[in-house]
Formats: sequence, C-alpha cells, structure tokens
Amino acid sequence: MEEYDVIIIGSGPAGLSAGVYAGRYMLKTLIIGGNITGGAITEAHRVCNFPSQKNIGGLDLSIKLVEHAKTNGIKFAENETAKTIEQNGLSFNIKTDQNQYQTKKIILAFGRKKRMLNIEGEKEFLGKGISYCATCDCSFYKDKTVAVVGGGNSALTAALLLSEYASKVYIVYRKSKFFRAEPVWIKQTDNNPKIEYLFNKEIKKITGNKFVEKTIFKDGEELAVGGVFVEIGSIPDETLSKQLNISTERGYILTDKKQKTNIQGVYAAGDITNNVLKQVITAAAEGAIAAESVYKEIIKGD
Repeated sequence: MEEYDVIIIGSGPAGLSAGVYAGRYMLKTLIIGGNITGGAITEAHRVCNFPSQKNIGGLDLSIKLVEHAKTNGIKFAENETAKTIEQNGLSFNIKTDQNQYQTKKIILAFGRKKRMLNIEGEKEFLGKGISYCATCDCSFYKDKTVAVVGGGNSALTAALLLSEYASKVYIVYRKSKFFRAEPVWIKQTDNNPKIEYLFNKEIKKITGNKFVEKTIFKDGEELAVGGVFVEIGSIPDETLSKQLNISTERGYILTDKKQKTNIQGVYAAGDITNNVLKQVITAAAEGAIAAESVYKEIIKGD
C-alpha cells in the first residue's frame, strides 16, 4: 500500500487548489475525487466573480484548475470515491470503491450534495424530466416548457441557461421574492422574456406517463411542463466526518484559521466547512491554507 504525505478528498476548487500548493511544496500528494473534472463547479453555467475571469463557464474553469494541479505533479485516483477512513497511529488508511491508500495527513474538500424536494414523483421521474444539473441536461429541453425550483443564484443562473434552449422557463419559489440571489442575476432574469416567476408556490407532486408532464402545487393548481430542474441548495455529506469523529456544526466541519479540524492530521477546506461564504474564491483560499498547514506540520515532524 503506497503511502502519501497528504491525500486530498475532493476535486473541486478547494481540493485542486490544495493540490497546487501541495505540489509546489513537493509533498507526495494524491487527490481522490470521483469525477476529476472539478467538482460541483462544473455544473455552473457562468462564473463571473473569480479574479481574472470576467465570464467563464464552470466546466472551463474546472478544467483549468485540474490542468494546473497536474502540472505540479499531483496524482489523481480517477473515478474512485472514498468510502472509509481509519486512523492508524499517526497515519490514516483510506479505502475507496477500488483501492486502499495510506497517508500522513488528510485534507477533506468534498463539498456538498444536492438537496432533494422529497416529493411524490421525484425519484420516479429522475432522468425522465427531473434534473439537478441544468448545465448537464439543458440541450434535451429545446423548445419545451420547463420549471426551475429555487430562489438562489443557482436557480436563476439555471433559468438563464435553460432560456437559451426552452421556449418557456418558470422559476418556482416558495417565498414572495428572491432573498438570496445576487441582484445582477435577478436583473437578468427580470429582463428575459422567456422567464416567468411563480412566487409563493410549492410543488406537491410531479406526474406524467413515461416522462414528466406536469407539476401539482400545494394549493391545487397545476402547471404543464416537460422538465423540472431542482435548484434548492445543497447539504453537507457527513459520512466521512462521522467516521473520524470530527466536530461539526449543522453537518459542516469546524476548522480553525489553519483549516485544522479537532482531529490531529485532518484538515478541511471549501464548502464542507462552516465558512460563511460558499464561493469558488473562498474554497480555493481555504485549500491553499490547508496545504500550507500540512506542509508546516510535516517539516516539523508533527
């Protein structure tokens, strides 16, 4: 079993930035991240607030991050997912769905998982009109009527992307106005003739024959649509955190200013931490800090 100085679990901006820094510190580094194309950021239609990038697709930005990490000699466990972590003295054993690895230090950077509506018809029509990724599936809805559920940035940007393909896009939001979305996205959806808001609405049921045909709201009203895109936020995956007894707050990992967790040798960065701003730039910064902290501990012999 090959031993590494640090294994990074997660291939989003936090994990890849940590990899860039770990490589520059000449640490023997492995990134485990399932799909190595860059994590959840690949689903973003547009990224307009990352320094030096005025307007770039999420997938394009991710590819640049992956390429940068690879130029620094970082190894990737391609198409592998970390399943268990066991502490063995001063090192850790990590088992994936395919292999087993040993490491001195760990950086947890696996982000969050999509929140589901948990309503009737959602699981039945998954892949048959229900989608959690507009970037992935938008082209399948050319000239169709679709609904986007949610009121944050992800919902509004998904609606804008879908409007390039669909004939009509409804944004279904359970509140009376948008609270979390940035004003710039609200302005763009306001001015898009294909987009219509349905405020104070919650979907109770999704129905159809072989594919989605309509949504039924809690107030009894119905809406004919060919697709429903769920963009209601994300929640932390606590599987690995609980295995190591890592301290969390509402599922998010608690870290200090050096990105240390309460477990010696384990660090965390990005959306999985309890930071207040879940953005690419903050995830990348935390990844860099975590890698530097790992390096300093290793050269001290801690």
